[in-house]
Amino acid sequence: MKSEFEKMRSGELAYFSDAEIMESIRRSARLCAQLQTMTIFDDNYRDVIEELIPGIPLSSTVCPPVHCDHGSSLLLDEDVFINYNCVFLGGGLVRFGKHSRVGASCQFYTPNHPMDPAERREEKEYAHPITIGDDCWLGGNATIIPGVTIGNRCIVAAGSVVTKDVPDDCLVAGNPAVIKKKLNQ
Repeated sequence: MKSEFEKMRSGELAYFSDAEIMESIRRSARLCAQLQTMTIFDDNYRDVIEELIPGIPLSSTVCPPVHCDHGSSLLLDEDVFINYNCVFLGGGLVRFGKHSRVGASCQFYTPNHPMDPAERREEKEYAHPITIGDDCWLGGNATIIPGVTIGNRCIVAAGSVVTKDVPDDCLVAGNPAVIKKKLNQ
């Protein structure tokens, strides 16, 4: 039988008030609060960011402040740069491919609530992963919704809301974001 945390990670309806889930939220909140007073140049920045995001490569940088409810949900490959004031919500994994760049104040939302209003009153939600490919560039204040995959070598224009998967080598813009141009052709 799966724990509520395992259900959350696998996209099943899970109780977000579960003790293990709440401990993950508390841990991340404490570490994000520590980062609020730091810069990437502070001596203990690396220790705190590595505690928040286990396995973050030395070549990757996340500029504080950063806001996330589950630091363990973030999976960064080599040479990823995430600028100031980004938000990562929900228990779904958020993966970043190699050499990706994320502008300031981008938002990544993996939670989704039941459609039925009676079910929404319960402390339950789904979490759907977000995947960003290699060599992507997300302009400032872009929003990525649950379950979206952005292919390799894509550009997401500043302020865009990405509601659907984006194939490789595309520039998308708008709300909702649409393909504006095929790249590298």
